[in-house]
Amino acid sequence: VPVRVEAVLGRTRIAVTDLLALSPGAVIELDRKVGEPVDILVSDRLIARGEVVLIDGLLGVTITQIVRADEA
Repeated sequence: VPVRVEAVLGRTRIAVTDLLALSPGAVIELDRKVGEPVDILVSDRLIARGEVVLIDGLLGVTITQIVRADEA
């Protein structure tokens, strides 16, 4: 059964006018700091947290914590 898996690095809110004004090289500030865990969602449900890793030149996520349903 195919499922959608997302690794959420952070979130922010931005006005549409500011979004349309972005250009290559622009930086968007997120609500997390470097080194903080990323959320891992399966079908929009938080199931784990992890850290970003580099594997053979590609980005990946190592799971560091499984989140129980009552913790989400």
